[in-house]
Amino acid sequence: MTAAKQEQLKILVTGANGQLGQELVHLNVRPHIQILGYGRDNLDITNAEQCANVVSDYQPDVIIHCAAYTAVDKAESDADEAYRINALGTRHVAMAAKACGAKLCYISTDYVFDGQGSEPYEIEEPTNPQTVYGQTKLAGEQEVAALLQRYYIVRTSWVYGKYGSNFVRTILKLASERDHLKVVDDQIGSPTYTLDLALFLIELVQTDSYGVYHASNSGSCSWFEFAQAIIQYKGMADSTFTIEPCSTAEFPRPAARPAYSVMSHSAIRGAGLEDLRPWREALMHYLKHS
Repeated sequence: MTAAKQEQLKILVTGANGQLGQELVHLNVRPHIQILGYGRDNLDITNAEQCANVVSDYQPDVIIHCAAYTAVDKAESDADEAYRINALGTRHVAMAAKACGAKLCYISTDYVFDGQGSEPYEIEEPTNPQTVYGQTKLAGEQEVAALLQRYYIVRTSWVYGKYGSNFVRTILKLASERDHLKVVDDQIGSPTYTLDLALFLIELVQTDSYGVYHASNSGSCSWFEFAQAIIQYKGMADSTFTIEPCSTAEFPRPAARPAYSVMSHSAIRGAGLEDLRPWREALMHYLKHS
């Protein structure tokens, strides 16, 4: 007796040219899963008609909505554009999902919290974004929740991966160019490897466990500790390069960074899904394979 053939699952990914979008599109998934990615060049989410047409043509079972305005500092002086992409654009994607009956997975951020906590944020804790970026991503969450019943909102943090620029690549580049570097040690969060996040998302969207999730690699660190680990695991710790901790106040930025943005993974465990591996393990895997 042969096993029943698994039903085809069609997934549409927005923002397919970004770090997470590219990771999803290049994933080695099971044969019954079909992933089609759309970048800004062929899907402008701020265009409601184009959103509707693209989704209607492909008829996906799931949309993983990665497209976003992510320039955190620039958003402070470009609020209208950030809102147009993160809130209005998300509304267009949600409306298109609703029209074709697709599930929607919206990628959000730790910036929806104020960063003043000292214990991992639970999904039900009040949001209080302190930046334009955080405010517009939260507005996107609200659009999704208001329009749809079958949705997942996945908040993540400190994302890095093999596609695009990120903190890990920046640290390695600077370490090859300089003898000394200062990195802030008073911002605490959880790094997230795009490969692990992408694999989690594919598992999540195959369930009916809708709602809000916090997904990052397990554990937490400061940016300074993260940088130390990068140098150590890359085998550069014995070189003449040195890293020194410093305060956020020494490097003021247009957008305030959360002092503490660690998020609880209780929703992942509650849904019976496998948590993302510890951040140090993920970093070692990335450095070995990138």
